Amino acid sequence: MIASIGQTDAMTLAQALLGFALVAGLITIIPGLDTALILRAALTQSKLHAWASAVGIGTGSLIWGVAAAVGASALLAASELAFTILKLAGAAYMVFLGIRLIVLSFRKGVHELPALQRPGGSIRAAFLRGLLNNLLNPKVGVFYVATIPQFLAVGVAPLWMGLLLALVHDAESIIWFAALIYGAHALRRWLNSPRVERIIDRITGSILVAFGAIVASESRF
Repeated sequence: MIASIGQTDAMTLAQALLGFALVAGLITIIPGLDTALILRAALTQSKLHAWASAVGIGTGSLIWGVAAAVGASALLAASELAFTILKLAGAAYMVFLGIRLIVLSFRKGVHELPALQRPGGSIRAAFLRGLLNNLLNPKVGVFYVATIPQFLAVGVAPLWMGLLLALVHDAESIIWFAALIYGAHALRRWLNSPRVERIIDRITGSILVAFGAIVASESRF
């Protein structure tokens, strides 16, 4: 836990925001599933697809932040059944996405199509991938329920504080995602071929399947 960083009953708003920003910033830059989805969209689709995924991820974080602040995600931390259900749903979704990417990478002609015409290639689909990736990941919920209560500032309602802290996390994520998106897009000129895109989809699909297996096998903490 992060209890050593500060005591919530004595924290000012500035102290709470700074303390949470340091913790969330470290979590943001650790490579994970969010990074894989953003890079895959930027390299094989477009910057718009990558930003749509980023907005979906950020929206999921906001929902988790509010849930943690009002105590809804405390159920996730306390109930083995609730955690297991969400864990298996998230794992199944990740494995489904991964297998789908791998299967599509072997279909002739798919990667020759414009990004919007490929299966799952709409901007809406990119947003939903990012959103569901966060909402169905129980570890995101555990992170928020473990940290947000420790950074509640004096005189600020928990609901608003949870939303504010989630916005801090989103702001850090947007900065990090922007670096990934524009960096990947610059490399796209050298990687822009159906063969390379198929390889990227297979790698991303394998990462998704691996993450799904890890999520399904992990305990709560």
